[in-house]
Amino acid sequence: MRILVVEDEKKLAQAIQEHLESERYDVRVASTGEEGFFLLGTEPFDLVVLDLMLPGRCGIEILSTLRARDAATPVIIITARDTVEDRVHGL
Repeated sequence: MRILVVEDEKKLAQAIQEHLESERYDVRVASTGEEGFFLLGTEPFDLVVLDLMLPGRCGIEILSTLRARDAATPVIIITARDTVEDRVHGL
């Protein structure tokens, strides 16, 4: 299973990557929204772990584009945002 982690906090991204790789997942990490957007357009992934607050391109924009192209790829959203509006927007 190929997983893309789009997270700009290096320690968090590294911890997620290490844990998933210890479970034998193939993991790619993007540290900016632009990098994550590029990888999603060029490589197939079975799961995306996506931060919403990213430099370069926001996670909601990446999610909207992904859904327009491929509604089947599961996405786990990770974020410090906690308002109901943010949660609804992510859905």
